[in-house]
Formats: sequence, structure tokens, C-alpha cells
Amino acid sequence: MEATLIAPCGMNCGICMAYLRKKNKCPGCANVDPYLRSYRRRCVIRNCETIKSNQSGFCYECADFPCKRLKQLDKRYTTKYHMSMLENLEMIKNEGIAALLTREEEKWKCPECGGVISCHNGICYTCGSEKLKNRKKILGWEDE
Repeated sequence: MEATLIAPCGMNCGICMAYLRKKNKCPGCANVDPYLRSYRRRCVIRNCETIKSNQSGFCYECADFPCKRLKQLDKRYTTKYHMSMLENLEMIKNEGIAALLTREEEKWKCPECGGVISCHNGICYTCGSEKLKNRKKILGWEDE
């Protein structure tokens, strides 16, 4: 887990399947690469002028925090992927980015090989363990 992979919205790009995959790998939302996929270049949150001008580069410093777009994104990710950008941002604000990275490393660590489990599909892209395809069981989400 790297601090440079935490996007302004609080997403940990290090657990995103687009970052973890080997082919057409995304460099992460905080990356300034001009060759980012078009939907990442057009991201309303990533392109917010307030974020670009604040000291930390994170949404929590904005006077409109949390904005409507961030609330919508957080609701989708909390419901579908059991991770919250708003919780991540609050943790960074209150405890620092190192605390978030430690928590994320524990939460998304593959029990088979120690690699990283994708929040989007529950698969470890290091070992590709078939056991990890059932993310509800591995990540303790059996009640759904």
C-alpha cells in the first residue's frame, strides 16, 4: 500500500482491479499521466479545482465536503464493495495517511499469498487463487 495511490476522493487505487491487473494497468487516479483512460481524465472529483488548490490534495479540506458527487460515489462503493471513501478521508484527516495504509493493508491482504485482494471482485491478482473468487466468504460478507 502506497500513499501515492490514495485518490483525492479517498479511494485506495491499490485495491482497484484496474490498478492490479497486468494488462492495460491503470496508474491510479492521483497520477498525472496524460494517457489516463478518458473516464478518469473526466472525473469530476479528480478535476475539482478546490482539491487541486488545497494543501493535502484530498476532498476533506473542501468547504463543500462531502459534496453530492462524493456522497453518491461513497454510497455505491459502501453498498457494492464494502469500502467507504468518506471513512478513508475521515481517517486520513484524523489519524493520518499512515494509519489508513496500515488498515487497508490488513483488510485487503490475501490469506493465501499475502498479495492484495481487489475490492471490486475479491480476487488476488498475485496468486489468482480460485478460493478468492468468493469474496463474500473470504472478506466476511456472507450475510448478503
